[in-house]
Amino acid sequence: MNQFRRFMYGRYGFDRLTRDLVILSMLVTLVSSITKLLPLYILSYIIILYALFRAFSKNISQRSKENMIYQRRTGPIGKWLYHLKLALIGTKTHKYYQCSRCKQTIRVPRGRGKISITCPKCRNEFIRKT
Repeated sequence: MNQFRRFMYGRYGFDRLTRDLVILSMLVTLVSSITKLLPLYILSYIIILYALFRAFSKNISQRSKENMIYQRRTGPIGKWLYHLKLALIGTKTHKYYQCSRCKQTIRVPRGRGKISITCPKCRNEFIRKT
């Protein structure tokens, strides 16, 4: 493990963009193995090689700029997916509902049975099971 630490010293390492490139490469590899298309195999290798290039690069400032641009562009998508997950399954302790009038997201505790929920924004009342 110390040899790997010494090797990675002064190199960029793994960040969110690199992680997402590796995941994309795995997905493209899976699709290419199902469809048996050679261009997809080649594309998956190109993606993984670029991810490795980023991880082992010594140009830290350029790699962090690329990651910052990537996060700025994909941030709203990740936030939307997180809120979608909360809306569909919630958490172990709370459920999330949307007000039918103003579309405000409201968090209520689980396990309370049927309750009357009042929207804090527009004061609309609706009944839901928690």
